[in-house]
Amino acid sequence: MTTGPFLYDDGPAPLHTAEPRQRNGLVLGLLGGTALFSVTMVVLMNVWNGNGADQSREVATVFTAALSQGDLTTSYALICDDVRAAVPPDQLAAEYLQPGTPQVTGTQSSEYEGAPAELVTVRWDDAGTVTTTELTLVPEGGTKVCGTRVTG
Repeated sequence: MTTGPFLYDDGPAPLHTAEPRQRNGLVLGLLGGTALFSVTMVVLMNVWNGNGADQSREVATVFTAALSQGDLTTSYALICDDVRAAVPPDQLAAEYLQPGTPQVTGTQSSEYEGAPAELVTVRWDDAGTVTTTELTLVPEGGTKVCGTRVTG
């Protein structure tokens, strides 16, 4: 062992002599900002994309207009996989088209094979003769038409 005078006989001085600072305000601010950002994004997503009923109305309008104008490419792209497997493109008009001009008149939430769906009412006016159908729309890689039935 060595003896003698040492440069630091008392040991090193403590580096931090004050009480530690609390950063609770910063943590709470970050958490609050994250929550506010999340809520804002959900609200804006509904504003930009619309809710399920709005999307269903739009798809039903495009589908029926394309079908009534003979645009099978557009209308066939808007049907669900189940219908696409059962109905060839040249038979789509026979299944879904009614005489007259189509007009979407309402939507109603429902279920289709255990999944959420929208029932969209379409009024077909053929010079005073009116036929009403109900399209079933499902979320399947976008909103898709997955069935129809005549209601009046």
